[in-house]
Amino acid sequence: MICVQKQVTSASKLRTQYPFGRCITMKFSLHFGNLVCPDPTEAKRLAIAAETAGFESVIAVEHVVIPSNYSTKYPYSKTGRLPGDEKRDWPDPLAWLTFIGAVTKKLRLITGVLVLPQRNPVILAKHLATIDRLTSGRIELGIGVGWLREEFDALNVQFSNRGERTDEYVEAMRKLW
Repeated sequence: MICVQKQVTSASKLRTQYPFGRCITMKFSLHFGNLVCPDPTEAKRLAIAAETAGFESVIAVEHVVIPSNYSTKYPYSKTGRLPGDEKRDWPDPLAWLTFIGAVTKKLRLITGVLVLPQRNPVILAKHLATIDRLTSGRIELGIGVGWLREEFDALNVQFSNRGERTDEYVEAMRKLW
């Protein structure tokens, strides 16, 4: 718990705007969980430790395949490349989060992010609903349109209309739920 204290000029402002000792709870997440601990023994240990330490959630990320010689620039680094080795173990986030959900009781299970236009929205909606039921409502879906053209090519999925397809898939999944 973090207590917020702010300097104010009068006691009345202190009481009305910033009550003394007002506390807020900070929520912490463990990001890239499936990349940090792809091994199930280590993943279980990490998840239990995170939950015991008071972490609110664990976040798993997705790429189905990382071509070794991609030319698309990674938009979140100065080098234009994904951090780390393209050959690293990159577990499926839904399977990994389901496993983590089975060994924990409170951790929120977040996809950060699933590349939605690479997936079948009907099957994904079913997977997510099942995980949500198995984990007592702890799954949270974070989605993106994807940036790696070569990954789309490897999956035989059109890259150019991924934004429009994402909108359609979100609408379809909402109707299914």
